[in-house]
Amino acid sequence: MKRSADIQRGWQGPALLGQGFRPFFLLAAIFAALAIAIWPAFFRGEIEVPTAFVPVDWHVHEMIFGYGAAVVAGFLLTAVPNWTGRLPVAGWPLALLATLWLAGRVAVFGSAAIGAPAAAAIDMLFLVTFAVVSAREILAGRNWRNAKVVAVVALFALANGGFHLEAARAGGASVATRAGLSIIVFLILLIGGRIVPSFTRNWLAKRNATSLPVPFGKPDAAIMLVSAAALLLWIVQPHAIWTGTALVAAGMANLWRLARWNGWATRSDRLVLVLHVGFLLTSVGFLFTGAASLWPDRMPQSAALHVWAVGGIGTMTLAVMTRATLGHSGRQLVASRATQLIYAAILAATVLRVAAVFLPQMAMPLIDAAAAAWIAAFIGFAVAYGPMLLRLSRRT
Repeated sequence: MKRSADIQRGWQGPALLGQGFRPFFLLAAIFAALAIAIWPAFFRGEIEVPTAFVPVDWHVHEMIFGYGAAVVAGFLLTAVPNWTGRLPVAGWPLALLATLWLAGRVAVFGSAAIGAPAAAAIDMLFLVTFAVVSAREILAGRNWRNAKVVAVVALFALANGGFHLEAARAGGASVATRAGLSIIVFLILLIGGRIVPSFTRNWLAKRNATSLPVPFGKPDAAIMLVSAAALLLWIVQPHAIWTGTALVAAGMANLWRLARWNGWATRSDRLVLVLHVGFLLTSVGFLFTGAASLWPDRMPQSAALHVWAVGGIGTMTLAVMTRATLGHSGRQLVASRATQLIYAAILAATVLRVAAVFLPQMAMPLIDAAAAAWIAAFIGFAVAYGPMLLRLSRRT
């Protein structure tokens, strides 16, 4: 984290605008809590939201292209400078990016008032601008190895535009929903597949462990291709037998990758262990989604989607947000009691939300409980980590 410390020492402006993870992680956490706080009542028709989207589409869009986009931006705006050796996006350009993201959330929320086309245009500005900024940094730094990350961000921006177009034409956006969700899942496999074994190796090596994670190699690259193909099939033909088969195969292959990283040995360090849990739930999500394609009468699609969305994405993003905030603000990489409660809350939200699908007679109470656990996780992050994000560490 030396480079992060050097950057912070040279930054003279507000801490919040010093590095990309600061505004975007904080905004993501607050938004995730607020959006889910109103969701159950909106879903039941107890309150009205002035959005042009039907309730489910608003919920899905804002979790994927609202919350998800903010976390991706916060991570990449912090990681890319370390990849390229260039200074980070900071100051007014970072403030502009955060403002564009906020404008998108307001526009989508009030899209019935300003019109769906205007809301779509405003909402699309953030991801398009972020894709351009990311491409500029990667190209200027000649960091060709990570150019594929920029390509994924560009696809994410296209999926967001596709969501607006599909919702306007068809009254729903199931294809774009699968595309957006698939892109975030793929990013977890791509980036998580490197940082999880890397952080695990570092932790184990400090303790003189003899069994270390297997580094990324040709088998991992082949599994990434299989996973990408399975996700693409799911986007275009979600109910086909070959799609379900490919998803199950990808899930098993990624579980095999995870088994090679010796995660159980890190069980005494929750900051490392939770990364393995997030990758585990993402891999299991492939199995659930594959089962929903192969046996739709036995495995509801909603259960599979929430294993990915709440379990895989929710857990992995909180794992990255907590670790990155501690590390890049110059603090010790130790999971406090509050941090461990955050992890427990997101795991509880996963279990409760999936259980709601299989226990229809208790669905709404379980959904409410899952929402409460989700809100607790993200409010917990905002309370515990907000002060770190709003001021520079005394150690820098």
